[in-house]
Amino acid sequence: MPNANEETPNALSQVQRRAVSELLRVSPVADDLARRFKEAGFSLALVGGSVRDALLGRLGNDLDFTTDARPEDVLKIVRPWADAVWEVGIAFGTVGCQKDARVGDVAQRFQVEITTYRSEAYDRTSRKPEVSYGDSIEQDLVRRDFTVNAMAVALPEKEFVDPYGGLEDLAARVLRTPGTPEESFSDDPLRMMRAARFSAQLDFEVAPEVVTAMTEMAERLEIVSAERVRDELNKLLLSAHPRKGLGLLVDTGLAAYVLPELPGLRLESDEHHRHKDVYEHSLTVLDQAIDLEEDGPDLVLRLAALLHDIGKPRTRRFEKDGRVSFHHHEVVGAKMTKKRMTALKYSNEMIKDVSRLVELHLRFHGYGTGEWTDSAVRRYVRDAGPLLSRLHKLTRSDCTTRNKRKASALSRAYDGLEERIAQLQDQEELDSIRPDLDGNQIQELLGIRPGPAVGQAYKFLLELRLENGPMEHDEAVAALREWWAAQSESQVESASE
Repeated sequence: MPNANEETPNALSQVQRRAVSELLRVSPVADDLARRFKEAGFSLALVGGSVRDALLGRLGNDLDFTTDARPEDVLKIVRPWADAVWEVGIAFGTVGCQKDARVGDVAQRFQVEITTYRSEAYDRTSRKPEVSYGDSIEQDLVRRDFTVNAMAVALPEKEFVDPYGGLEDLAARVLRTPGTPEESFSDDPLRMMRAARFSAQLDFEVAPEVVTAMTEMAERLEIVSAERVRDELNKLLLSAHPRKGLGLLVDTGLAAYVLPELPGLRLESDEHHRHKDVYEHSLTVLDQAIDLEEDGPDLVLRLAALLHDIGKPRTRRFEKDGRVSFHHHEVVGAKMTKKRMTALKYSNEMIKDVSRLVELHLRFHGYGTGEWTDSAVRRYVRDAGPLLSRLHKLTRSDCTTRNKRKASALSRAYDGLEERIAQLQDQEELDSIRPDLDGNQIQELLGIRPGPAVGQAYKFLLELRLENGPMEHDEAVAALREWWAAQSESQVESASE
C-alpha cells in the first residue's frame, strides 16, 4: 500500500481483506446505483463512515455516497430506482432513499444517503454551516472531520481514494484531521465532540495535536446548537467505551460547555478530609450499569448513572468528627439533572425519567441492611413505577467500594429486596398499586361531586393500601366512611372556633 509505514503492514492487509469482503456484500446495491450515475454522466463513490466501517469489518446497511451530481440530478436518478426517497437534507446537498434488495438468498433493506461534493464552514457567530458545492472528490474529502472518515471507494471500478492517509491511521487506531485541526474545528466546532465520540465508539486514540486544538478551541463549541451537542453526547454515551470519550471531554475542557457538572465532580481532597473521588466513582458506576444492561444500550440508565451524584458538590459539608457528608444530594442532584437536560433540549419524558432515577438512587440505603416491611416494599415499587428495573440496575451499580465484605453484604441485601418485591408482586400485583376503591365509588359512597375531596379520599385509600396491602371491599368502605366522618368532624370543630 503506498505510504504504508513498516510497523503496520499486517494491520493494513487485514483491514483491506475485511473491506473487500464487506464491499462485495453490498455490491448488488452499490454497483447498481453507480451504473445509473455513470449512465447519466456522473461519478459516485462510497465515502466516509461507510468506507471506514467496511475496513473495520462492521459495515451495516446504512450506506453513504458522494457524487459530482447536484441534488436535483440525484433526485432524477434515484426516484425510478429507490423504493422511497426523502429530501429532508437537500438544503445541505443530501438526498436520502431506501432500497430493498436481495443479497444472496436474503432480502435486505438499505438506507442510502447521497451527498453532492461540498465544502462547509461556520461563520464566527453562526450555528448552521454555509454549504457550497465542489467539483472533485479530493475537495470533498478534505472537508471531512478525520482522516479515517476521509476515504472513498470510487464505483463501480472499486478504486480506493485515500489522499490523507486514512488507511494508515485506521490501522494505527488514531484520529487525525485531514488538514490542520485548527482549520477543521473552526469549520465546525462540533467536530471536537466527534473526536471524543469516535474515540469512545472505535476505541481509538486521539492524536496529540488534535487534543491540543480541542483544548485551545473548546470555547468555540458555544456557537453550536444545543440539539447538535445533545445528539453528539448521546452517541458518545451509547458507545462501547463512553468513559474514554467522557474523559477526553473533561481533560480538554469541552465538558464545561456540555456537562459542566461532570468536571465539577472532581472534588479536591486534602490530608484532613479524605473521601471518594466522586468523578471517578461516577464513571465506574456508568461502567457497572453498562455491564448490567440486558437489551442493548440504555440511554436513560446511562445518563442516570453518570449524573446520579452531581448534587454532591453543592451539598458537601465537613462534619466536626472529620467526616464528609452530602445530605440530600439526591434531591439537589435531581433538580440539577432536570435543569441541565432541559438546557440540552432533551424530551420531557427523558428528563422526567432520568431525574427521577437520580432522586431515587439512595432510597434503598434508607432501609438499613434489609429490614424491609411489606409497606416499605410497596412504597419502593410505587415510587419507582415503570423505572423499577432501571432503579435495580442503578442501585447495584452504585456500589464501588473495594471492601469485598461490604460489597457482598450490599449485594445480598438488594437480592433480598428483589426477592421480597417478587413475592409481593405475585400476591398483590404491585406493578399496578391503586386504592381498593376508585374515584367513582368514592363519590357514590360519600355522596359528593368531583373535586378536591375526592382526591383527598383517594390519597387516603392509597396510603392505606400501601401500608396494609389489599383490603376486602367492605373493609375499604368502612375505612373510607370512618375517614370521611373524621374529616367532617374536624371541619365542624374548625368552624366553631
